[in-house]
Amino acid sequence: MKIIVAIKQVPERDAQVRIDAAGKWIDESDIQFALNESDAYALEEALRLKEQHGGEVVVLTAGPERAGQTLREALAKGADRGIHIESFDLGGFDALGVAKLLAAAIEPENPDLVLTGLQSDDLGLGQTGVILAELLGLPHASLILHVEATTTGFKVKRELEEGWFQSIELPSPAALTIQSGGNKLRYATLMGIKRAKSKEVRRAAASELASDAAPVVILESISLPQKQRSTQILPGTAKEAAAALVEKLKFEVRVL
Repeated sequence: MKIIVAIKQVPERDAQVRIDAAGKWIDESDIQFALNESDAYALEEALRLKEQHGGEVVVLTAGPERAGQTLREALAKGADRGIHIESFDLGGFDALGVAKLLAAAIEPENPDLVLTGLQSDDLGLGQTGVILAELLGLPHASLILHVEATTTGFKVKRELEEGWFQSIELPSPAALTIQSGGNKLRYATLMGIKRAKSKEVRRAAASELASDAAPVVILESISLPQKQRSTQILPGTAKEAAAALVEKLKFEVRVL
C-alpha cells in the first residue's frame, strides 16, 4: 500500500504574530515554524496503516526551503521518503493553485491513499484537501478520525456535529482529510532522526508542475482582531443559568 500524506509548515501556535509592512501577511522574520496539527494526525494515521499492512508512506509539502525541516521531521517519525515542491512564496497561490501543485506531484506516484489534514492552522480554509480529491478524481471523505483498510478499500470513521459519528466505506484509491485528535501522536526517536538524514527527498519547482496555478482568489489584506469586552446576563434559575453557561462554554467559547 502506498500512502501519500500532504503536510504543511505553519507558524507555531504560540508565536507572537505581527502583520508585515505590506499588510497582506504576517511578519515571518522572527517566528518559529512547525508541522500543521491536523497534518500531523494525517501522518500518524498513515504510519499506523503502514505498520498494520506494510507498504510505503510518502510525505509531500510545498513551500520555501525552510519547509524541508518539516519534511525531515516526518521522515524521522517513520515516513519513507519525501517530495518538496519548492516555492519561494506560497502566498502567490490560493487553495486551488496549491491543490494543482500537489495533484501534479501525486499523479505519477499512483498512490492507494492520499491523506491531508482537515485545515491549516494559519489560513484555516479547509479547502485544499477537498479540491485535491476532485482534481485527482478520487472518492473523498472529510473529518476523518480513524481509517481501516479493507479488502476493497477503506472503512473510515467521520466526526459529525454534537458528538455524532459516521462510518462509511470507500473504494481504493481514495483521498481523505483527517481531523485532529483521532490518535496519539508519536515522537521522533533518536534512531529515526539519524535515519531521516539518509532518506530520499525529491525536489520539484512549482513552475514545472502547474503552469495554470495562478490564483483566482487573492488575499488583499489581513488585520488583528479588535479586543472588546461584553457582558451577558443569563436569565432563569441558578440551575437554568448554569446549564446555559455550560452550553456557551462548550459550543461558543469551545473550552469544554
